[in-house]
Amino acid sequence: MPRSRSGAFGRRRPRTGTEPVTAQSAVRLRRLLAALFLPLFAAAAVLFAVLAAEAEPGDALDRGDLVVLAVMCGVFALLAAVNLWVLGRRLRRERGDGPT
Repeated sequence: MPRSRSGAFGRRRPRTGTEPVTAQSAVRLRRLLAALFLPLFAAAAVLFAVLAAEAEPGDALDRGDLVVLAVMCGVFALLAAVNLWVLGRRLRRERGDGPT
């Protein structure tokens, strides 16, 4: 499928800007960053969860703060995983390997 029709239902609205017809997003960079940060955020979520479980009342960061950090890192890891899935699906569809 050509990139001009790579949306879920093709081009959603007519082109009105001055960008080139062949303009493309930085898909490779998005994949690289998502692949790099997915394991980092997942590891940070686990680390903060373990620290929250071992937190005591007199620590610099209390249990609630560590839980919030663990949840935020988990959400970022989930977003990176979804981004990788969407990019992989889009690239397979454009190559003609997957469902249209």
